[in-house]
Amino acid sequence: MFNLSGKKAVVTGGSRGIGRGIVLALAQQGADVLVNYHHHPAEAEAVVEEVKKLNHEAFAYQADVSQADQVKAMFAVVKNQWGKLDILVNNAGILKFAPFETISKEDWDQIMAVNLKGQFLCAQEAVKLMSKGGKIINIASIASGGAGIGFANIAHYTASKGGVVALTENLANELGPKGINVNAIAPGVIESDMTKDLLNDEKQKQSFLARIPKGRVGKPEDIGAAAAFLASDEADYITGVVLYVDGGWLTG
Repeated sequence: MFNLSGKKAVVTGGSRGIGRGIVLALAQQGADVLVNYHHHPAEAEAVVEEVKKLNHEAFAYQADVSQADQVKAMFAVVKNQWGKLDILVNNAGILKFAPFETISKEDWDQIMAVNLKGQFLCAQEAVKLMSKGGKIINIASIASGGAGIGFANIAHYTASKGGVVALTENLANELGPKGINVNAIAPGVIESDMTKDLLNDEKQKQSFLARIPKGRVGKPEDIGAAAAFLASDEADYITGVVLYVDGGWLTG
């Protein structure tokens, strides 16, 4: 598909779901990958082993992306291990459901810290290792706000992902002269641990399918393929873009 041979990548939240799909897609195209995780070491090590079976280098690293000291330590390891970074995929994120009027300040702060501040912190460290250019790919959502899609009970999540889109567009402008492309992928409904409860509800699942012209929910590898493209040389003239990978939801 795309040649990423010799490229060094960091994927946050890479132990399962969409993150795992992205790690494997990058590795299948030739990249070596640091698999960041926070809570799931066994799953992270399993992904590492899958990458190694593709004859590429991989290692797992535990870090909470909302904590600046942990992020700095993770990228220090990247510098010591590889001396550079070519690709950052800011995938780590959390989702909680609550009616707007019941959202706690603690949940608001946590979602903003992981979903938005985490992407800021990781990008800030990544650019220090991209002296010859690079690709930053932020994971947003069709619930980011700009597409006019609103979902009930996730106001805090929607706000955080809207911030991701704004951050992406700003960094594309600022970092473009340094040879760094910054884009976002906005997934639709994707099979993952984050959505499994929704998709196990047959009525809810059918309501989703009614909105998706492709007639199916997405898979992690659908997002992985998009990430591999945006990480490739073929996407060198693409920056500041939000790529909706939603099976046509926004056209329905």
